[in-house]
Amino acid sequence: MNKKNSHNLLWIAFLILGTVLILARNNRPAPYQIDKGLIFGTMYSITYQSNENLKAEIDAELKRFDGSLSPFNDTSVISKVNRNEKVVVDTLFANVFQRSMAVSEDTEGAFDITIAPLINAWGFGFKKGTFPDSKMVDSLLQFTGYKKIKLTDEGRVVKEDERIMLTCSAIAKGYAVDIVAELLKKKGVENFMVDIGGEVVVHGMNPKNQSWRIGINKPVDDSLSQNKELQTILHIKDVGIATSGNYRNYYYKDGKKYAHTVDPRTGYPVQHSLLSATVVAADCMTADAYATAFMVMGLEKAETLANRHPDIEAYFIYSDEEGKLQTYATSGMKRFLQEE
Repeated sequence: MNKKNSHNLLWIAFLILGTVLILARNNRPAPYQIDKGLIFGTMYSITYQSNENLKAEIDAELKRFDGSLSPFNDTSVISKVNRNEKVVVDTLFANVFQRSMAVSEDTEGAFDITIAPLINAWGFGFKKGTFPDSKMVDSLLQFTGYKKIKLTDEGRVVKEDERIMLTCSAIAKGYAVDIVAELLKKKGVENFMVDIGGEVVVHGMNPKNQSWRIGINKPVDDSLSQNKELQTILHIKDVGIATSGNYRNYYYKDGKKYAHTVDPRTGYPVQHSLLSATVVAADCMTADAYATAFMVMGLEKAETLANRHPDIEAYFIYSDEEGKLQTYATSGMKRFLQEE
């Protein structure tokens, strides 16, 4: 072989090798990105498979949400509504409001976004209230109740009493998770997990090409959020998940434990055996709202309602008469509890 042919063959080999490397790189799965940050006074963590980092767009979407529904933002729509300013609500607020009203109706008032004054009075809101007596509770009940507010077709919140204040803390985080999930889908991301303060949406597969694993904490007294012991692990995808419980936010007074879950209908913290409610639904906003409602309702009524809904599944942890932890799962929930 002459020198010229040898040189040409070498160039051809380099070209083939370069082409193979390019094809291999193009066929390689996109990496998983992990973005973290703060929103609504809590942490968020988002894991998604993409060649492009989307944190800037995710943060922009969360900032838009913060400007609508965050009570920590003095300029948000909900803050203006609570100050009785004349404001036309945006789509984000309207969606949460309408879903809240539907869940309130379905749960016979166990879920209620007008509960803010009662939450504050019991010391679980912005204001660390003095321990309320029955007279104060009765007084606050006069201007709470989801039937005392409505949203007009023009986008204005109308209150029967201007002292009514709204808190969407039991549904807004779930909806924020849904909003980020929708953004990822629009960007063509198929595999992701969005977690905002424990409210979660999972889609597709995790980095190990398996269903996502979501742990449910064992409900032991843990006001400092240091306990990491799990009761069980869900194997799950393409759904929203939310958990509500009384084991992290509570206080003792005169030897009695008061849980942060206040029944909007009575005005008092709940006293029952249900310790934790985890709900799986098509979207996280629904899961978030029903998890809270179930904690208000207690075990038996929560079981009845959960089994009546074909579109949600539930997992309850409760204390039996001897103080031992017991669990209950709807029939559809059991498939998420199976090991792969």
